[in-house]
Amino acid sequence: MNRRKVLSALSAAPLFPVLPALAQSAAPWRPDRPVRFVVGFAAGGSTDTSGRLVANAISGPLGQPVVVENRVGGAGNIGSEFVARSAPDGLTYVVASVGTHATNQFLYKSLPFNVTNDFTPVSLVLVSAAVAVVNPALPVRSIADLVAHAKANPGKLNIGTSGVGGTQHFAAALFEQKAGVTFTHIPYRGGAPAMADLVAGRLDLIFSPLAETMSFIESGQVRPLGVTRTQRMPALPDVPPIADTVPGYEFNSWIGIFGPARLPPHIVSAMSDVIAAGVRIPEVNQRMTSLGYLPVGGGPEQMADMQRRDLATMEALVRLTGASAD
Repeated sequence: MNRRKVLSALSAAPLFPVLPALAQSAAPWRPDRPVRFVVGFAAGGSTDTSGRLVANAISGPLGQPVVVENRVGGAGNIGSEFVARSAPDGLTYVVASVGTHATNQFLYKSLPFNVTNDFTPVSLVLVSAAVAVVNPALPVRSIADLVAHAKANPGKLNIGTSGVGGTQHFAAALFEQKAGVTFTHIPYRGGAPAMADLVAGRLDLIFSPLAETMSFIESGQVRPLGVTRTQRMPALPDVPPIADTVPGYEFNSWIGIFGPARLPPHIVSAMSDVIAAGVRIPEVNQRMTSLGYLPVGGGPEQMADMQRRDLATMEALVRLTGASAD
């Protein structure tokens, strides 16, 4: 057959046997079994709540249920290790935080996984901040008042935190460094007992997540002075950023979704897209905002950039405070 006859035969060949294959390859990846979101903390906490909001939002678009599984212990390390050792098939993810996927790398000297090498960033779900709150009996009404009072009374103000090496501890330590003040650190086993003692007058101040503090602010049991973001928070529009008084101060946390290492790019892209769409659902977005979060729905590159930045920040804060979990 000469060249003209070959071209003629090809042009006459039916195209529809090829088209389904092309359409199939262009379709986004979808799981064929239920997806698991692993949370390394107890149900009801901020990580668990955020994970459930996302899981509920994306189950429909994925065509499979997204089940939240709490594997509690080791400051989130048990859940993280489980995901690190899971198959990279798109069915298992960890709902991660700055604590589990930045701080713990430096607090624990013998982690059985590496937070960068053993995971694949998928999505930056949200960014959260804290608010500096004091007992109303303390004679301060602004961050400037707090700094002046602390400098006049070095070491006499008791600050409560959720524990050594937690975000509340580091938010306070960074404030001490930037403002040039000294507090007496009283670590608790969680933020709730610390808040109870602040309300009772046994503590002077706390840097607390807004989600855990808003009801106490609304009831007048604590007084807000400043937020750890560099912008005002929608839920507290009258409370200024701490950075307005203490230049260079900023302390944020985040919630993100990570898969195991070597998660295929097409699965990462599909999951990132569906999570971003889920975060944009008005009900989900409004719920996150009401809890004091900044909804993001960012992609894997944004999540990786945030993690790299906070790995450096947390390493410096662990050195500054001498915190250790071993």
